[in-house]
Amino acid sequence: MPERLVQIGAVADRVGLSLRTVRYYEELGLLVPEARTQGGFRMYSDDQVKRLQLIKRMKPLGFSVQEMGELLHARDTLRDVSAPPAAAEAARETLGSFAKGAAERCEQLRDQLVEAEAFAEQVRRESRRARRSRQPSSSTP
Repeated sequence: MPERLVQIGAVADRVGLSLRTVRYYEELGLLVPEARTQGGFRMYSDDQVKRLQLIKRMKPLGFSVQEMGELLHARDTLRDVSAPPAAAEAARETLGSFAKGAAERCEQLRDQLVEAEAFAEQVRRESRRARRSRQPSSSTP
């Protein structure tokens, strides 16, 4: 049974990106449409949607476009049954390095979140105090 292909708009909606962003990743070579319709519409497979989801997940961790390309190349190499053993081994090492880097970046984000939550709580407390101090007292003479 042939794989169902979807147009770029459906892909963008499914992944939660703009059409412009999907096209940008295509221009950079990170994503290649599976096919085009006679009218020139880009058509994508489920594998390409998953690839785009991976790209989207790398962005908040601060990975550069070059790093995204390196990771995707390593994944592609490991999925290629005809890849030479040395290339497959290098791809495994690259994935391992990205896994370690992603874990480190997640830890940094957790630390930043702790600080951000502490700041938000401090401002909430100060705001409550400021509101209480501005309320007229209800004491009667």
